[in-house]
Amino acid sequence: MAESLRILWLKTGPLHPLDTGGKLRTYHMLRELARHHAVTFLALKPPDASNAILSAASEYSASQVWITWREKPKGSVGFYLELAGNLFSPLPYVISKYRCKEMSRAIAGLGRREKHDLIVCDFLTPSVNLFAPDVTVALPTLLFQHNVEAVIWERHVQAAGSGLKRAYFKLQWRRLRDYERCVSARFDGVVAVSPEDARRMRQDYGLGNVLGAVPTGVDVDYFGAFKPRPEQGRLVFVGSMDWMPNIDGVCWFAEEIFPRIQAARPETKLSIVGRRPTGRVHELARKNPAITVTGTVDDVRPYLSQAEAIVVPLRVGGGTRVKIYEAMAAGVPVVSTTIGAEGLEVAHGENILLADEPEDFARQTLRLLGDPALRQSLSQNALRLVRERFGWPAVTAVFAGYCQQIVRK
Repeated sequence: MAESLRILWLKTGPLHPLDTGGKLRTYHMLRELARHHAVTFLALKPPDASNAILSAASEYSASQVWITWREKPKGSVGFYLELAGNLFSPLPYVISKYRCKEMSRAIAGLGRREKHDLIVCDFLTPSVNLFAPDVTVALPTLLFQHNVEAVIWERHVQAAGSGLKRAYFKLQWRRLRDYERCVSARFDGVVAVSPEDARRMRQDYGLGNVLGAVPTGVDVDYFGAFKPRPEQGRLVFVGSMDWMPNIDGVCWFAEEIFPRIQAARPETKLSIVGRRPTGRVHELARKNPAITVTGTVDDVRPYLSQAEAIVVPLRVGGGTRVKIYEAMAAGVPVVSTTIGAEGLEVAHGENILLADEPEDFARQTLRLLGDPALRQSLSQNALRLVRERFGWPAVTAVFAGYCQQIVRK
C-alpha cells in the first residue's frame, strides 16, 4: 500500500457552498484523499464566511488555515479602480487580484519538510502567493490545473466581436498565456483534467513536467437518488451564472437556438439553474416567458429530474464540465457543443448529442425531444459509462499516484 502523505493544499477560497464544477471536483477528490492522507487546507476566505462554511472543511481536510481576504464586488467603484490599475501590471487581472501577503507568509511557514511532504496548488490562482518573491519552500510542488486558463480567454477574444471589449480580452489573454506558461514550468509536476489539456500544456507551452491527467468524476449514487420525472418540453441549463463562459453560452442559446426550437415546439421551456445570475441573464427571462432563471439553488437534482434534456451550449471554456457527468448520472440525456463536452470520454449518438452551429444544435435538441426511445438509449448508455468508469475513488487514486510520484523524485 502507498505511504500516507502530508499534503499542504492551496486554494483561493472555501469549497462550500459547492456551487461550481471546480469546487465539486476538489471537494470529492479531497474527501477521498483525506481517508488515507493528512491534508492541511490553506485558503483565502471572505470576511463574511459563516462558521458553517468554515467548519465544513473538516469533511475534506484534517486541519485548516484561513487567511481573511476581501474581493472587490463586481460593478463596484473599487472593482473598476482595480481593473484600471491592472492595465499597468504585467499580470492578468484574474491572477493579480489574489495577491495576499498574509497567504504568502503562511505558505512560507508551512512549506517545510518537517511539516509536509508536498504542496498542491489547486488551480493556477494560488501560485501568485506560492511564488511570491519573499516565499521559500523546500517541498515538491504540484499544480492541479482544472483548465488551460489561456484557452478560455483566447475563446473569449474570438467570441467578443470587435471594439474595446475584444481589445481588453486580448490583453488579458496574452498576459495569462505568458503567466501560465512561465509559472507552470516552475512546478515539479502538473496534472490536468483531460488528456487534451495535458497535450496542450506540453505542446503549446513546451512543458516537460506534465505528469498526465485525472478524469472527471461523479457521485453516481447521489445523482441517481432522484429518479427522472421529466416535464414535457423542459430543457435545463445548469452552471454558475456569474462565470463568463456560462453567461456567453446560455445567452447564445436563448437568443440564437431556443427560438428555433420554440418555432417547431411552442410548448418548450428553458430553466437556467445556477448561482448569481447577472442582469444580462435575468433579461433573457424578461424577454421570453418560457425562460425561468432560478438563481442559487440548494440542490440541482430536482431540476435535473424535471428535464427532458440538459443543454450545454458553451462556446468558451477549458478543462472539463462536471455538469455533463452529473446529468448522465441522473439519467438525463445531454445536448452539448463540442467545446462543452471537451475532454470527456463521450461519443455523439451513443451517450450524448453534439452540435456547434445554432441550426444544428436546435435540430439535435428537437430530435431528442421528439424521440423517447432515443432519450432512453442515450441516458442508459451514459449512466453505464459514468457508473463503470468515473466514480470518485478511482479518479482520486490516479491523482494520489501523481502526488506519490513527485514526492519520490
